[in-house]
Amino acid sequence: GVRITNLYLFDGLKRIPASQAKAGDIVAVSGVEGINIGDTICHVDHPEPLPFANISKPTMSMTFSVNTSPFTGQDGRYVTSRNLRDRLFRERYIDVSLEVEETDSPDSFKVSGRGELHLAILIENMRRQGYEFQVSKPTVIYQTIDGSTHEPMERVLVDVPDSFMGTVIEKLGERKGEIISMGENKGGRIRLEFTIPARGLFGYQTEFMTDTRGEGILNSVFDGYQPYKGAIPTRQQGVLIASEKGEAVTYGLHNAQERGILFIEPGMPVYEGMVVGQNHRLGDIEVNVCRKKHVSNMRAAGADEALRLFPARNLTLEQALEFISDDELLEITPNSIRIRKTILDPVQRMRLNRRNKS
Repeated sequence: GVRITNLYLFDGLKRIPASQAKAGDIVAVSGVEGINIGDTICHVDHPEPLPFANISKPTMSMTFSVNTSPFTGQDGRYVTSRNLRDRLFRERYIDVSLEVEETDSPDSFKVSGRGELHLAILIENMRRQGYEFQVSKPTVIYQTIDGSTHEPMERVLVDVPDSFMGTVIEKLGERKGEIISMGENKGGRIRLEFTIPARGLFGYQTEFMTDTRGEGILNSVFDGYQPYKGAIPTRQQGVLIASEKGEAVTYGLHNAQERGILFIEPGMPVYEGMVVGQNHRLGDIEVNVCRKKHVSNMRAAGADEALRLFPARNLTLEQALEFISDDELLEITPNSIRIRKTILDPVQRMRLNRRNKS
């Protein structure tokens, strides 16, 4: 048995000391060690534990690992594998839907949660607390039921102006979404209900907001497992990769922007193997964004200022998680989110690509 030393009731956000509590009260207690979520504190003469609530299993996983980029340790206070391990396993005690597993590498951990947003909130909390690490592309957790592969599904509710209905149905259809119901709302809006694989929603939220000009509302909830729905088109374009370490300058960026959409601005530090933009076409291209104009008596250094750059596309954490492909990682620090190739060295990257193709 244990003795409760303090008992508190809640009044709004304040705690009020109390000597007793009745059924239905929300309380805080101290004096009980080793208690976990789901445990019941019973009267010593009446040990009647409550049944444990059924907690849904994770549907998505990603690898959290120590930051290995050339900029490691510049921003974060907690950068070692021990820091990362302690923080992730500590999170497990307060978040029952999260699973953390060791991997073959002491520097990497497999973290599984209830969807992309669940994992994104953990990442954002950790970076705000001073942690520095890198994460892989999220992947769904498949299950084998009756000998066949099943995948997690989402029930999606969409509320859009009727002029955007066709675009939404087309886009979700490409992502293996099936329409269940359709109804009219007031003010010329349409309410649509879909069932769609969880992986089909990767990267769609941003696209949805663009397609509906910010007027659409999209909500999703887990809808069980169904047989695998087949391949879903992923990112078609390649990326622009920095070819050397340094500081991005206007001249180098101006030449690079002819190839695609930039993610960085002048003055930002880059390193070899870091992704600095999205290519307009298939395949990856290396670009030198640190390249300066050669100054001679024929070329004035000040002419750089006349070069016009298109505004950089600043990716949020969720957009970056949606954007990265299997051979890329997201570097997370308290001040920066950088996309990088898993293999930074271009020669090693080329060898691996050749080996994979053969």
